[in-house]
Amino acid sequence: MGVFKAAAIQMRSGESPQRNAVDLERLVREAAGLGATYIQTPEMTGALIRDKEARAASFTSEDKDIIVSTARKLASELGVFLHIGSTAILRADGKLANRALLFGPGGATLATYDKIHMFDVDLDNGESWRESAAYEPGTEAVVTEIDRARLGFAVCYDLRFPQLFRAEALAGADLLSVPAAFTRQTGEAHWHVLLRARAIENGAYVVAAAQGGVHEDGRETYGHSLIVDPWGRIIAEAAHAEPGVIVAEIDTAQSSAARKKIPNLRNARDFAINAGSVEAPRLRGAAS
Repeated sequence: MGVFKAAAIQMRSGESPQRNAVDLERLVREAAGLGATYIQTPEMTGALIRDKEARAASFTSEDKDIIVSTARKLASELGVFLHIGSTAILRADGKLANRALLFGPGGATLATYDKIHMFDVDLDNGESWRESAAYEPGTEAVVTEIDRARLGFAVCYDLRFPQLFRAEALAGADLLSVPAAFTRQTGEAHWHVLLRARAIENGAYVVAAAQGGVHEDGRETYGHSLIVDPWGRIIAEAAHAEPGVIVAEIDTAQSSAARKKIPNLRNARDFAINAGSVEAPRLRGAAS
């Protein structure tokens, strides 16, 4: 267990990965200057692009990606754990992954995570999103060691699937990540309460770096990057949609303390579902 500073970087990524890499470097340096040793960026740090042809022209493989190379360099130079919340990566099969990447203080890739749950929704303000039309979903939850903590990965819409976070908490995660590009409508309704719920029900810190504002491709994201402690208290917030950095202290002993006070991870029990005459639903994503 240990104490360290975590930072969440709020961005307004445009359509150019090159320009976004410049913004990334500036904000990461600011976060490191504030003492953060774990730094998280939002979903789609590399670019937010609606147009299919423009996406195909802008995104490339991990070994050629400018966000990856910039992050690797910064992690090594600054001696920090740098978590690219996600960026679009061209897979070997020609499909795109919405991929999170964690770089260690030496610049090595410590872990990657491909977003599992695709944002396929029709909102009542006329917005319609079909993330599965552009990206191949991941199939594996990921928990890895960082400086004196165990980090569980998620991306944006994954937030609405508590079984993912429960599985990671049961695997030892005391720091959960939710880099995101929440729409303004869904963010205003659910962002704070869902992040606090995931922290409370798992007795874990939650760091959620967000996109914010009106983007080059016309979408509008909510911002309000948050860091939440294991008791559900917001300990840092960017209370706006502008680019910037928030920092808070992480003390993993607080996770252990919360889990002792409310030992729901230990008290969980297996159960069956009696649905009467209705066929029992097939459970999806349940931790076994």
